[in-house]
Amino acid sequence: MLMQKAYETDADDFAAGVRAEVRVSDTGRVIKQPTGTLVLLGAPLGNPGDASARLASQLATADVIAAEDTRRLKRLLADLHVETNARIVSYFEGNEARRTPELLELLREGTHLVLITDGGMPSVSDPGYRLVRAAIDAQIAVTAVPGPSAVTTALALSGLPCDRFSFEGFVPRKAGERTRLFTELAEEPRTMVFFESPRRIISTVADMGKAFGADRPVALCRELTKTYEEVRRGTIGEVLSGVEAQPPLGEITLVVAGWEGPDASEATSENLALEVERLEADGMPRKDAMKLVASKFGLSRRDVYGAVLAQKSTDSQLPGCGCALLTAGKVGRWCRDLGRNAS
Repeated sequence: MLMQKAYETDADDFAAGVRAEVRVSDTGRVIKQPTGTLVLLGAPLGNPGDASARLASQLATADVIAAEDTRRLKRLLADLHVETNARIVSYFEGNEARRTPELLELLREGTHLVLITDGGMPSVSDPGYRLVRAAIDAQIAVTAVPGPSAVTTALALSGLPCDRFSFEGFVPRKAGERTRLFTELAEEPRTMVFFESPRRIISTVADMGKAFGADRPVALCRELTKTYEEVRRGTIGEVLSGVEAQPPLGEITLVVAGWEGPDASEATSENLALEVERLEADGMPRKDAMKLVASKFGLSRRDVYGAVLAQKSTDSQLPGCGCALLTAGKVGRWCRDLGRNAS
């Protein structure tokens, strides 16, 4: 029977991926049973010259290498001239849930296991979180070999403020979810970083323009550290025109400037009404459109409602004669609907 359990870690053993679990039996005998270590490897984004010596050493000495793409791993090993006797297993989004218990059991048995993705750090919009969480819960040591990051690389290249930023991961694929996310982030003051696919980049930048405004600064970074690396900087409107004319290929990271606060000079009744009308024309419900416009200009939804109502009243008059274009009944119904959406 075991009376107590404690853990010791020697610095040399830790570097080699060995952790000692010390158990004390009821007879006082000390039983030292090794457990493994999980090592997260920061992989090059595209240029193997960015790989560190520590990464190469870990790949050479690991017992098991869990890789997001085993073919890419083998190319990296060849580029680094690294030979390994490690068992190589796949670990990607499709098998992450099923394979995590298997890898955890190997760690319990003392395996020196390294985890590597196609580029950047595991767990950051890549496989790894489940295994890291499981290892921590099992009191197995987890460490990392830091490496390149598309997030911080794009942020540094963007020319936008880097002192505070938020990483939002991959943009939702569905239009409705994408619109809701951008609406929620419309007043985010920090610089924002997103990942996106070339297949959806046009619709994503267009939706950003609707939520953030076409004048918001943005940087589109693609194929970072690779042969065809490119950074397109400008306003959302300018970048949208560019991607429509010349759609980008490869892996894309978007860096968007944070909200700087409302511009009171632009909050005229006409502008407010036009903004609501534009959003409604794009399919946004009137209530959501007024809420978004209110947030953009730092106003209450009632203020926007009043501006839209005033503009509608102006538009319902023929120039120079003051004759109503709308019947009283239609105006009444429209006002009741608008009032419900403003509440």
